[in-house]
Amino acid sequence: MLSQLLTFQLAQLTVPQNLVTLLTEAGLKILGAIAFFVVGRWLINFALGLMSRTLKGRQVDPTLIAYTRSTLRVLLTIVLVVAILGYLGIETASFAALLAGAGIAIGAAWSGLLANFAAGAFLIFLRPFKVGDFICAGGVTGTVEEIGLFVTQINTPDNIVTYVGNNKIFADNIQNFSHNAYRRVELVAQLSHDTDHKAAIKLLKERLQAIPNVITSPAPDVEILEFNLAGPVLAVRPYCNNKDYWQVYFDTNKLIRETFGEAGFSVPEQRYVFRNQMG
Repeated sequence: MLSQLLTFQLAQLTVPQNLVTLLTEAGLKILGAIAFFVVGRWLINFALGLMSRTLKGRQVDPTLIAYTRSTLRVLLTIVLVVAILGYLGIETASFAALLAGAGIAIGAAWSGLLANFAAGAFLIFLRPFKVGDFICAGGVTGTVEEIGLFVTQINTPDNIVTYVGNNKIFADNIQNFSHNAYRRVELVAQLSHDTDHKAAIKLLKERLQAIPNVITSPAPDVEILEFNLAGPVLAVRPYCNNKDYWQVYFDTNKLIRETFGEAGFSVPEQRYVFRNQMG
């Protein structure tokens, strides 16, 4: 009887001790997994930074570097998570199958997301633009800051960062203002009926060359564009580099105003004639 009582008491002591041991082991594994994750993330960032510096040193296009970095970051993070799950004793094969099934389900539900991913790959491969180009795409005009896995980051002229889905860009017209060496500024100048258009054209052509950053080849175009009730309308079209567009645009407007004022040209006005048909 005494021996049975002692056995029962020892069993009662063993259960809490086993529970403490299990909790201790689980806690150590969790702490190890956290440390594993922190170190893994640091190694991923270090490796990606090293890769970026190496590619920049070899003059690789920044657009391709940014896209490759984003892709590798996602893939390496997935590998790290799978490795941590294996360390914790979770069956990674089953997890991989679950992840694949979830990927199919998410892909069916989020077909637009996959379309953006595919469009991003095509944008990198076909290269209609690169980081730093000034473009108009997907209804947004601005400078390309980054081409990501799913969206492209564009900074508009009024300094607003805009994210546009890659598929929307790829499916729409793309205007790349930075691709060519120069672009044309298109303005108009209104003349009055009694102004000598030849003199006006000559004055503008002479003075347009003095505007900073207006290129000499091709030379600025100044010709009669159309006629309206006020008189002839001149097309004033200097050429400049893309980065100087707005400076040349505003300076040309001021030049038109100052040139016509100094020349004493009449102010354009619409003329109406009323005839009395009575009698």
